[in-house]
Amino acid sequence: MYINKDTIIIGKNIVLVPYREEHVLKYHEWMKSDELQKLTASEPLTLEEEYEMQKSWLRDENKLTFIILEKEKYLATNNEVEPMVGDTNLFFATPEDRIFAEAEIMIAEEGARGKKMGWEAMLHMFLYGITKLGVKNYIVKISYDNQISQKMFINMGFTEESRSEVFREITFYKIVDDLWVQFLQQSLQPFEIKDSSF
Repeated sequence: MYINKDTIIIGKNIVLVPYREEHVLKYHEWMKSDELQKLTASEPLTLEEEYEMQKSWLRDENKLTFIILEKEKYLATNNEVEPMVGDTNLFFATPEDRIFAEAEIMIAEEGARGKKMGWEAMLHMFLYGITKLGVKNYIVKISYDNQISQKMFINMGFTEESRSEVFREITFYKIVDDLWVQFLQQSLQPFEIKDSSF
C-alpha cells in the first residue's frame, strides 16, 4: 500500500519495512517451497511475475505489506535482504473503509521459526492498523493443517468464527477494544514508527 511506502516499524527483535524491489529475489526463492505455497494458499510465480506483483502491491490501496527483518542481523549488516525472515499483510475491502481488515503472517526462514518473531511482527501490525488506519475488527484465515498459527492467534485473543470444508480453513476474528489495545501496547516495548530509514 502506498500509505506505508516509507514506514518502518521497530520492535524489540524485529523490524518491519515496506516490501520493495530489493526484497523480491529472496521472496521469490521462499515461494518456491511447496510447504509455503500450501500454508499461504499461493501459486508459484516466475521471477518477472514476482517483480510485477511487488509493484502492484505498492500501488494497491486495499493491501498493506511489510517484510519482517531480524533486528539484530539488520543492525549488524545494515541491509534489508540478508535479515529477511518473512512478511505480514493486511487486506481491506475498500480503501475508504479500513475498519475491517484481514491479516496474514508468514515466517519463511526455517531458522527464524519458534523464536516468537511471527508473534511480535503480527502484534506490531495489529497496533499499526489500529493507531494509523483506524482498524476496529481483524480476521485471519488459517488452514486446518496449520495448528501452530491457530494456537498463536487464539493466544492473541482471537475466537473461531467459522470453518470452510471447501477451502479447509478456519476463520478467526478479534474485535478491537480498549483491553486488547492495552495488551498490545504492553506486549510491544519498544513500538516505534519511523517514516524513513534509521
